[in-house]
Amino acid sequence: QVHLVESGGGLVQAGGSLRLSCAASGNIVNINDMGWYRQAPGKERELVAVDASYGSTYYATSVKGRFTISRDNGKNTLYLQMNSLKPEDTAMYYCAAGRRIITIQSVDYWGQGTQVTVSS
Repeated sequence: QVHLVESGGGLVQAGGSLRLSCAASGNIVNINDMGWYRQAPGKERELVAVDASYGSTYYATSVKGRFTISRDNGKNTLYLQMNSLKPEDTAMYYCAAGRRIITIQSVDYWGQGTQVTVSS
């Protein structure tokens, strides 16, 4: 079992920045990919960014160039640096982990979520 705990969400004005963190614990040897999904009210959960075990990263088109995903393996922690935030980035952000997490169905573990609210 793997336990994921997010932190770093909050309220920020448009154009501002936030950094999300996701601390992983438990049987993390089975984790290859880690990443972030988000879900806005009334919308489906969508993939934001993935840090894959083989060194590549993936970003949704809507965040490319503004968000940066990174992983500190020594601390078992995943980060999401979010710059130039827009009101449409407002959502609950969920940390995800598993062997492959490119689709919701393939995610093995979820965090409890951290709220990001961007005011205009």
